[in-house]
Amino acid sequence: MQQIFHNLIKEFQLPLSSPVLIFSLILLIILFAPIALKRFNLPGIIGLIVSGVIIGPKGLDIIANDSAIHLFSTIGILYIMFIAGLELDLQQFKKHRNKSLIFGAFTFFLPLIIGYPVCRYILGYDFNASFLTASMFATHTLVSYPIVSKLGVSKNISVALTVGGTILTDTAVLIILAVILGKSRGGLSEEFFITLGISILLFSAFMFLVIPRIAKWFFQKMESEKHAHYIFVLAVVFFAAFLSQVIGLEPIIGAFVAGLALNKLIPESSALMNRIEFIGNSLFIPFFLIAVGMQVNIKVITAGPMALVVAGTLSLVAIVGKWLAAWSTQHIFKLSKDQRGIIFGLSGSHAAATLAVILVGYEAKILDENILNGTIILILITCIVSSLVTERSAKAILIQNETRDLVSEEKETSNRENIIVTASKAIKFEKLLELALLIKNKKSDEPVTILSVVPNNEAAEENILKSRNKLHEFITMASATEVKANIITTLDHNAASGIARVAKESMADLVITSWPNRARMLDLFIGEKMEGIIRSVDKNLFICRLSAPLVTNKRIVLASPPLAELEKGFDLWVRKVIRLAEELTVPIFHYGHTHTHSAFKQKIHKMGVNISYFHHNFEDWDNFVSFTRFVKPEDLFVVVSARNGSVSYMGVQDHLHYKLDKYFEQISKIIIFPKQEGVLTGDDNYEEINLSPLNRSLDAFELVGKSIKDFFNKKQP
Repeated sequence: MQQIFHNLIKEFQLPLSSPVLIFSLILLIILFAPIALKRFNLPGIIGLIVSGVIIGPKGLDIIANDSAIHLFSTIGILYIMFIAGLELDLQQFKKHRNKSLIFGAFTFFLPLIIGYPVCRYILGYDFNASFLTASMFATHTLVSYPIVSKLGVSKNISVALTVGGTILTDTAVLIILAVILGKSRGGLSEEFFITLGISILLFSAFMFLVIPRIAKWFFQKMESEKHAHYIFVLAVVFFAAFLSQVIGLEPIIGAFVAGLALNKLIPESSALMNRIEFIGNSLFIPFFLIAVGMQVNIKVITAGPMALVVAGTLSLVAIVGKWLAAWSTQHIFKLSKDQRGIIFGLSGSHAAATLAVILVGYEAKILDENILNGTIILILITCIVSSLVTERSAKAILIQNETRDLVSEEKETSNRENIIVTASKAIKFEKLLELALLIKNKKSDEPVTILSVVPNNEAAEENILKSRNKLHEFITMASATEVKANIITTLDHNAASGIARVAKESMADLVITSWPNRARMLDLFIGEKMEGIIRSVDKNLFICRLSAPLVTNKRIVLASPPLAELEKGFDLWVRKVIRLAEELTVPIFHYGHTHTHSAFKQKIHKMGVNISYFHHNFEDWDNFVSFTRFVKPEDLFVVVSARNGSVSYMGVQDHLHYKLDKYFEQISKIIIFPKQEGVLTGDDNYEEINLSPLNRSLDAFELVGKSIKDFFNKKQP
């Protein structure tokens, strides 16, 4: 017993040496610090930073700031920058890139202009020390970015401006650091600038031209290995950070560029994005915030009046400079006060880049200990201020968005959207479910229904059990994106009536089903299953053949018939196509009538999304083959059809999937049948037998003739 007690005392000697105990303590801090701060309406980030101050070597010395802490801290800051690049709305960023450049100029030059004379003439430092310290004011770290990400306002224009400005100003400051170090060592020459410029160009070309192609190939080849996708992404992030360090930039620049390079390949609602955010926000990013606190030396307060003067002056200049940059940006671009708060909150925190600049300057004997200690206090103060401002402003913007949604038509059905996914084989469910998860309204409380129709025969019970076991894995797939899903296995004599019955019973808004198999000659005479589904299901119907992962598509080519905007299901399918384009970050090329185009544009405006949309007037539906000139191999071809008797129905739409198979066999495609009231359905098991349509018989005779011709051609020597 004494031995156990002795070992226990030894394990708790400070600083702690047991890796298990250290990790346990940090996990407890990550768990309880945000909860404790929430009782005082303070951001959880502050609790993590303050906890780091308390347990760090400059506080109670509970945990040493060793290589393990440094490793996790490095992963955390790289993770923050990677997620910032990954979540950046590229469409909005391209649209407002000039604004990002202007904000980047403000947030770089204003703190520099204010900081240099203060350090030079008030604090009395020389040129190198004053200029390097002033450039430190220009840097900022997105410490409070997890707040805007968690509250769901990361797509706001103010966030795009700040993230874009961050990478510009941090890159500029780190280049200045390299220049000052070169100057102090006497190694500044024309060769230095040429080498740096060429290195940056080669790095950018590799990240934006090579990495996306490798990632696309990997995601296609390893489509079923979902965990391998996450490992691959992590490898890309850290390799990019390493390359960035090799060429003379900070690793955080490489991590951000990796996020931009993979942005289009990782949709916001995908399971992979959910894994990235979950692990980062649960472990690595909190580790970084605790490590930031561990750098703070509270004893600076007792180190004498000069240390306090320097710390107070640096903190004041840093806050004022960033606030002026945010204020100037707000007034030039006519943003709201809350958007100004987001800009100031995100750009006002100093951490990784700031510490990197000051530590390098201190080690090079350019800066003294007062600047170093003052910077540590500055980091604590600015992180607390920026977290408070960011959370308050983000909540205000979130409330405004919710209020605007209350009057939108999408809000009226947001809690009642019901999507059914069904396929003829279990192996086809994965891609269909992925599509459903991407286009599903995130505010809907209804689960996605995975439906399997089992033939009602002697082996029905056995087949039901097999079907449920096969489909159970797709529940896990949906859960990975935090979307509820349930399985329905039903009995029926044919698939069409089974799908139609379940769609009515569950009041489904949308049915997503797989592409029909190649028709047999008997199907052409008596009516195939797909025709029965189209006639029986009076809901919005998506018939899909996804030849490749959705993230590999570069465009959505949409073809709609005249009067498509008058169909009852127009609003829903338009919302889904727009949402899919937004998730995949791809443009929409719409071929259709000008009236349909106007209605489509109005819907984009009402939804308030940032997507690239191009319209081409097209009315020659009799010449359907002409679409082969417009559709490219990496496009997703979406064709809007109509049921017989609806307002936008045309004869050319009959057997549309045959034509698409013939002319666009290798291309991913979706046929949309908008919702139509008054479709007759019945329980007759033989309702699909239909001998009347002349065109079906002609198709059958054409197929028979082709088969006979091929037979005799083979017989010829």
